[in-house]
This record gives sequence, structure tokens and C-alpha cells, in this order.
Amino acid sequence: MISDLIAVTGASGAVGGRVAARLARTGVPVRLLGRAPGRLPRLPGTAAAPPAAYGDGEAMRRALDGAHTLFLVSAHESPDRVTEHTTAVDAALAAGVERIVYVSFLGAAPDATFTFARDHWHTEAHVRMTGVRHTFLRDGWYLAGIPAMTGSDGVLRGPGGEGRVSAVSHEDIADSASAVLLDEGTDHDGATYDLTGPEAFTLAEAAEELSRHTGRTVRYVAETEEEAYASRAHYGAEDWEVAGWVTSYEAIASGELETVSDAVPTLTGRPATSLSTYLRDNPDSYRHLLPGS
Repeated sequence: MISDLIAVTGASGAVGGRVAARLARTGVPVRLLGRAPGRLPRLPGTAAAPPAAYGDGEAMRRALDGAHTLFLVSAHESPDRVTEHTTAVDAALAAGVERIVYVSFLGAAPDATFTFARDHWHTEAHVRMTGVRHTFLRDGWYLAGIPAMTGSDGVLRGPGGEGRVSAVSHEDIADSASAVLLDEGTDHDGATYDLTGPEAFTLAEAAEELSRHTGRTVRYVAETEEEAYASRAHYGAEDWEVAGWVTSYEAIASGELETVSDAVPTLTGRPATSLSTYLRDNPDSYRHLLPGS
């Protein structure tokens, strides 16, 4: 157990919020960071930092003053995300932070097919360059995303081909992150952990699993790149954002997201969550697919 202050970013989100709740239960001092402190969870033993956006170096430095460890959840996707990340990292060092645990992405590389994974690689490179103690947690697709990206028409569509994806649950990520954050030894320094589920499945297999749980036929439609861009045009999103959506599927097709790691069971002491188990335990995730919904 450690007594030094841990700063948690993204505490109003799916990953940061779960990590904050786990840390709070242990009694370690925790400071929650966010752009809108009013949205931060109210957890016993935690304190909210003044408002701080990643791209505001001075605000981040004030929010992190006195913190020993920074749990850095990646910012929302944007054209300036790498700059926001590096500004936050530099502010952390200026505030005296001695350790950074960063939530990256599986297969992060400068030439990754998934465009947003390139942002994570550049952020990792900057963290390494600073020389600060660090650990990278590379999660892949979320298990929650499988039903969420399936339309109410019962179709999961995208240019994923016959590739496989080792999707992971938010709970597994949070448990793994908490285990790293609460271990103040040096075993995790410089480590990169691929946080994955226990299996890599095709999107067609995911559709079959959804069919079993919903009692209706769910299909996977393998789009071409052109079809994928066309089917998402109605959202009116900017080009860089649509490219991120499409290339996340293309990274599956290329085999870049099929890695299955033992990091979750090693860090947590229990098996990673499978898609079948996730759907069994989270029926609300596919309620929109149920007959009559």
C-alpha cells in the first residue's frame, strides 16, 4: 500500500471513474481531475482539483501540485490530442509528479492502421523522453463497444474483414490499472501491458454471440473502405473523426488488434472477461437489440 497522493484524470469517465472508485476504497489519498469539477464523482477520501484541461499547462500544473503519481487517461479524440497530452505530461513534471501511468492503445505505433493509435505512440514517446517513471496500459477495443456499435437493425457493420479483435472490459482495465497504481515498487517501471480479453474473435463471431444473448439474428456486414465511409457520412462528423472510426475496423482486418495477453490475469489474479461473460452480466448493453425494443 502507498500513502503518496495519486491524481486521477478522466474521473467522470468510464475508465477513470472506475479507477477512482477502486482507489478510494483502499484509503489512499486521491485527487480527481477534470475540466468540470462538478461532474466528478463524490467519493469518500477523494478531493477534486481546480478545473484543468490537458491543453492548459498552468491549470494542469496547479491541479497536480503535490501529487506523486498521475493516472493519465487519454483525452477525447481531436486533431490536437498529442499536444494536449504532452502539455499535460510536462505540467505534471513541473508540479513534481514522479510517476505516470498512461492509458494507451493496443498496437500503438507511428504507422498504426488505426489513426488514433498513432496519437498514443507519440504520447508514449514523449513520456519516455522525459525520463519520468512510467507504465503504459495498452487496451484495445472495449467489449462494451461490440453491442454499442451494432445497430437496432441487428447489423454490425465495418471493414473488419475476417480479422480478430481481443476486446477487453472496462472492469478489467480498471482492476489492472489499480493494481499497478497501488504497487509503489519498481516492477512496473518502464513496462507496457497489453490489456486484452482472453480470446480474439471475428466480428462475425461477435454477431453470433449477440444472437445467442438477444434471441434474434444479429449479422456482421463486412464493408469495403468506400462503403464504410459512405455509411457513416450521415453523422456529419469531421473527416479526421470518421477516419478514426473506419480505421479502427481496418486495424482488425490487418491483424493489429488480435493480440491476446496474460496481463489482466497476471495483474489482477483472476481471468480476463470474455465476450460471452460480458454479455451475460450486462444485459442493458444490448437492450436496443432485443425483440420489440
